Amino acid sequence: MFTRSSKWNVKAIILIALIGIIMGVIYTYGFNWAYNLIKLLLLPTGFAPVTDTVFSGLWLMAAPLAMYFVPTVGSGTIGETLAAVVEMAIGGQWGAVTILSGVIQGATNEIGFFPQKSRYQAFSWQSVLTGAFFAGLGSFIPTYFLYGWSKYSIQLQVIMFITCILSALVFDGVLVKLITNLFDQALKPKIA
Repeated sequence: MFTRSSKWNVKAIILIALIGIIMGVIYTYGFNWAYNLIKLLLLPTGFAPVTDTVFSGLWLMAAPLAMYFVPTVGSGTIGETLAAVVEMAIGGQWGAVTILSGVIQGATNEIGFFPQKSRYQAFSWQSVLTGAFFAGLGSFIPTYFLYGWSKYSIQLQVIMFITCILSALVFDGVLVKLITNLFDQALKPKIA
């Protein structure tokens, strides 16, 4: 029987480390190549920057997965940060700024669950989608300033903001919740 433990112990640390490693590899070798290809194809249209925001939700998934398996405060931030460290270490294209993004995205994802431990344990649709929304903001706001998106037209900025939030809700919210529902059905976890 699989147990979701809300206590920090060796098992929880190993589990979060594995989630971070696996997601960091998926980010680098799964999502980054598709992102680069689509952005390249959109260059002639002038909408290539929208690729950044359409894909953003995919890079937010480590936090809620970590919070599902280790339902306690800080697990999402640590899981997302570890994924960012792995992504950077194995050749992620954004370098060290990836770590800063990971910390911000993990912490903002926890807003949907914090401060009540019961929210982490319940892992409800409301908590997951609220966390995804704030993670979308935590993804958009720093990159807006870091990459100079203010230089784009207002129309493009609005499109980028909307697609960033939608991407976070779809990938970081709905997709992660559906994945964890499958874990619930297959493993029938208990919460310790």
